[in-house]
Amino acid sequence: MSHRLTPHVITSESELRALLGEPSALVQSKIAPRLNALTRQFVERSPFLCLATSSADGSCDVSPRGDPRGFVRILDDVTLLLPERPGNRLADSLRNIVANPHVGLLFLIPGVGDSFRVNGRATLTTDAELLAPSAVEGKVPKLGIIVDVVEAYTQCSKALLRSELWNPARFIDRAELPSSGEIHRALCDGDFDAEAYDRERAGRYQRREGFY
Repeated sequence: MSHRLTPHVITSESELRALLGEPSALVQSKIAPRLNALTRQFVERSPFLCLATSSADGSCDVSPRGDPRGFVRILDDVTLLLPERPGNRLADSLRNIVANPHVGLLFLIPGVGDSFRVNGRATLTTDAELLAPSAVEGKVPKLGIIVDVVEAYTQCSKALLRSELWNPARFIDRAELPSSGEIHRALCDGDFDAEAYDRERAGRYQRREGFY
């Protein structure tokens, strides 16, 4: 087996282990089946996470989720509740969860190098009583994702240190990149009013329309 760009590929775990070696006993021991008084602080203080899901055929998706810190509620040490806010209605993550409950969560805390990972099984819920405490700006979410924890552990800071993610000196001005409207226009072969799209979207965001 080879890739179209190179014949030098790894196709088995034994080949991978021969290259990387085995994780240390200390690394293996940090993976826990539940939260505890220390690790739950990463969930309680995080305003942002990435949600990884997979469809029944294995197609993957990663979606950002963000709210005021602590928006992911800890129902108990083995159960989390992630409120679903209004989005673009593609519902990629939600459709995947219906087909395949296995999910991964990566929690980030601004300014902190260590991140926190949770792997588990997800269930979609419309339980109004359960979702009520997740209200923001008076809006109760219609839907939530219950995650039963299978693995929970901290991730070291190397990736964030290498990327200098929290270093303000490395921040990029958004104006240096193409706008969403410009990208839409390129996809439409130029038959799209990019400026109007960007202007109207900025207005909606300023008014916080569709946030909750």
